[in-house]
Amino acid sequence: MHGCARPSPPLRLDRSGCRVNDPVTAGQLTTALLAAQPLLSVLPQPVRVHCADPGTADLLADLVRRLDLPPLTAVADAGGLGPFERVLSGFLGLADRPAAGQDVGTAVAAARAADFTGWTKRVDVPAAGGAVLPTYTAGDPTRPAVVVVSACGMPARLVEGWLRPLAQEHFVVVSETRELFTDGPAGPADVPTQVDDLFAVMDHLGLAEAHLLGLCGGAVLAVVAADRAPDRVSSLSLWHGDFDLGDDSPKTDHQRNLQALMAMAADSEKQAASVHAVLAHTMLGVAPPLLAHLVVYPYARPDLLHRYCVLNGHIMAADLRPHLGIGHRTLVVTSEDDATAHPDGSRVVADRLAGATLTVLPHGDHLSLFRAEPHVVDLALRFLADPRTPGVPPEEHHPLQEGSTS
Repeated sequence: MHGCARPSPPLRLDRSGCRVNDPVTAGQLTTALLAAQPLLSVLPQPVRVHCADPGTADLLADLVRRLDLPPLTAVADAGGLGPFERVLSGFLGLADRPAAGQDVGTAVAAARAADFTGWTKRVDVPAAGGAVLPTYTAGDPTRPAVVVVSACGMPARLVEGWLRPLAQEHFVVVSETRELFTDGPAGPADVPTQVDDLFAVMDHLGLAEAHLLGLCGGAVLAVVAADRAPDRVSSLSLWHGDFDLGDDSPKTDHQRNLQALMAMAADSEKQAASVHAVLAHTMLGVAPPLLAHLVVYPYARPDLLHRYCVLNGHIMAADLRPHLGIGHRTLVVTSEDDATAHPDGSRVVADRLAGATLTVLPHGDHLSLFRAEPHVVDLALRFLADPRTPGVPPEEHHPLQEGSTS
């Protein structure tokens, strides 16, 4: 209509918050490639990514060489990509974006310094059976220690959002699961061995005691560790724990279905190959978009999936009841709507632990934990700063308002 301005087209953003047609800089792409390195390192070659602009494809190839990453093949049409290639393409967000002019060398150096591997220190810890545990530390080693016992099979950088704030006042440690991030023959995988790994890391770093912050299945290992060596654990926090409590364990449909599929994959590499597509599709369907490139790591190949399911299967099947006599000050966190790990499992654990405090948030599950939302991380920081002595009896649980603590 004459005299009326046309409405602006809707602003389209990619997953990183950039406009979809904004030029991509060398710094942005370096940051993304470094974050995707764990998945890139295990995907079978060739790996294709959606990148239609020739100049951006040249930049991509240059950065892959500079960063010593496995090669990536740029394709103009995303239609034929496999599921993991779609994850990578979505995360890199190149599509038809042009490359911005930038001093590539300077941009790469700055991105490397800001990356997870740039501000943490890596040490490879020897463990039982010849395993090597890639371990990352941050913060002042003279400060009180926090060992993040992450979910089995997850890359360490998945908990970066936890490590950064925790490291301001603590010496923070996170290790990657045995035999999933390093080469070597398969060794023991049971829960006692995985708890041995936790103490091997503490011993290697000279930590007499630490707070154990257990996420999902890591919460199981944290409780078993505290039961085995109570003097090595100052306190615990258990976040959306995937707890087995015997025949009457409260389980979500997701837990039951996943456990059945994982049991099949744990049986043999051949069985893992037969259920690989189903398990990968299941995980891709629930993984947060900005974290999918990390969450799907142990699903990348059938042989990796098999070993992951052996290790994680031992955790999921570990009856926690014999270990609930510990008296450590413990924060137990779940949510009202966790459809992944049943909230009632956390409620039962909090009720049976003598020193537990239960917090039930309105929303969240073990995948959302890795977004490290401020109100969740702040809950951990407040608990760590709490001067109360271990063994405070839990209060009676009542229905909770958002962010409240029982």
